[in-house]
Amino acid sequence: MKKNQFLILITILFLTPKIGNAQINERSLGAWYMYFFDTTFKDSSWGAQGDIQYRNWNMGGDLEQLLIRGGLTYKPKQADIKFTLGYAHITTGTFGDDNATNAESRIYQEALFPVKFGKRFYTNHRFRFEQRFVEHQDFRTRYRYNLFLNIPLNKVNFEKNTFYLAFYNEIFINGQRNIGHGIDVEIFDRNRFYSAVGYMIKDNLKVQLGIMNQTTNNWNKNQIQLSLHHKI
Repeated sequence: MKKNQFLILITILFLTPKIGNAQINERSLGAWYMYFFDTTFKDSSWGAQGDIQYRNWNMGGDLEQLLIRGGLTYKPKQADIKFTLGYAHITTGTFGDDNATNAESRIYQEALFPVKFGKRFYTNHRFRFEQRFVEHQDFRTRYRYNLFLNIPLNKVNFEKNTFYLAFYNEIFINGQRNIGHGIDVEIFDRNRFYSAVGYMIKDNLKVQLGIMNQTTNNWNKNQIQLSLHHKI
């Protein structure tokens, strides 16, 4: 088997979703509405990126999370990799009729680098380390790895009027088990598997509509995702 064929096989296997036991009502389809931006400061190696996500346990109104995140990026001129140092604020709601929320402040560092296979398989690998300050919990850390795969359909390159398929699989690992007040969590935090159809509105603007399955140790739930991705 050729090296590229082997790497493609590994990519597909990693993008296969993990199955878990559901405790939250899986029949209640959730919806996440998201905006992502990315920009470079003129011709320098520095830039910024961020996102705003309004996440619901249902199609709208039952808050799962409101996430606001942004960071400073650096991309070395001699290497195809991007580093980010950022901050996020997250308001987390409760499933169902309970309107209780809790807040989290989060600092994160990440590295993102692309690898292309053949003419149409575009992958991105993202490693992220988070320092989490969650209300009513001790200081926590978390490790995340995300493998993205995008496949253009009607064109070879990603440009205006391109339709494409988008997939990702992300695994979350907790850095600590004890989070205070005698509460322990598992080392495995969650896994997210996503598949979508995307469209390039312009060379720097694309939209995606897909579904994401999120699995924790306690529940397994599907969420519709509608996202806008903007290179400024």
